[in-house]
Parts: sequence; structure tokens; C-alpha cells
Amino acid sequence: MLPFTQEQFVSVFVKYNNAIWPARIVAYLLGAIAIALLFRKPRGGDRMIAAVLAAMWLWTATAYHALFFADINKAAYLFAAFFVMQSGYLFYDGCYRGRIHFAFRPEPLSWLGLALAAYATILYPSIGVLTGHPYPAMPMFGVTPCPVTIFTFGMLLATVPPLSRWLLVIPFVWSLIGGSAAILLHVPQDWLLLVSGVIAVPLLAFRSGSVSRPLQTT
Repeated sequence: MLPFTQEQFVSVFVKYNNAIWPARIVAYLLGAIAIALLFRKPRGGDRMIAAVLAAMWLWTATAYHALFFADINKAAYLFAAFFVMQSGYLFYDGCYRGRIHFAFRPEPLSWLGLALAAYATILYPSIGVLTGHPYPAMPMFGVTPCPVTIFTFGMLLATVPPLSRWLLVIPFVWSLIGGSAAILLHVPQDWLLLVSGVIAVPLLAFRSGSVSRPLQTT
């Protein structure tokens, strides 16, 4: 049983999307840059992609969870804390340490990753419109948790091992929370979130050469 109604949930998106304009445009530009960098990277391109992902998680933690979603669900403060942690680890491992290496390669994992990224950016909002929740009464790419998580799975699938399994923990947990809630709240574009976690995490965790690393500088 959720502590809020579907009407309250939708109203949060209306208020949020109206308040943050033009942040969603910036999010799309950053997402497009991140995807483009998979194919042709300048020096520091890996860090740039990691920075985009970290920024999306941090923005969603503070602007969406803490400032808006918490009005109808106090658990949002806990969600915000986890999203800040994920942002911090993406920044630490990807930007500061430079240990996340992105590259599109003609192999199944990269194609799956590109498909998830395309879903998060293009199909996700389209499904929202087609199912009766047009803008601003809908979650948007780059600034709300579910499409950010799907996009993150997509980008991580287009990495070169090794990849720390710690990077998968919070996205996987949110895929279960957000995906389950989407079914109860009738948000069909979020149903793939549940599937993306179940598929992407085992593929990334157990692919050849993947390792689990603790947070340390050795």
C-alpha cells in the first residue's frame, strides 16, 4: 500500500516539471553528449560521461526526491540519500579515479545498452504521452529517477570491463522499488525499469573480466 494516491503522484510531476524549466532541455543535451561520446571520445571523454551520469543522479536526489516527492512520501528523503551516494560513487570512480571506461563495441551488451539509452530518451516520454500522461504530468528524462536509472544501465552496459559491481547496487535496488511502484501507479513507461535491472545487473556483474572493487585508492 503506497502512502499516496496516483493523483498525488501525477501532481508532483506537474509541479516539478513546471518549476525546473529549462532543466529538462539541459538534461537532453547532456544525454545526447554522453551517447555521442560512446562513439568518438576526446581525451577525458570517459570522465565526461561519468560526470553526466553523476550530475543526473545528484539533481534527481535533491531537486526531485528531496524538494518535491518528499511532499507526499517522506521515504523520499531516504531515496535522496541513496541517489546522492550513487552520484558520489560515479564521480569518484569515473571522474576522480578514471576507472570507468565507456566504449560502444559491436557486441550484444553494447547494443542492449544503446537500446536502453534510446528508450530512456525517446520511447519513455512517447509512451507517457500515448498512455494519457502528456507533459508536464509525466516523469522526464534526466531529471526523474526511473529514466535516469534506465539510462544509467544503458551507459554502463557500454563499458569496458572491469567495472565495479558497487556501481550496480543502488540502480538495481531502485529498479525494484520504482518498477514495482510503476505497476501499482499505472506508469507503463516505467515497467521496463524492473526488467532493465533484472537483465543488466547479472550481465554486468558476471561478464568476463568484471570485478568487484571496494572504495579505496589502491
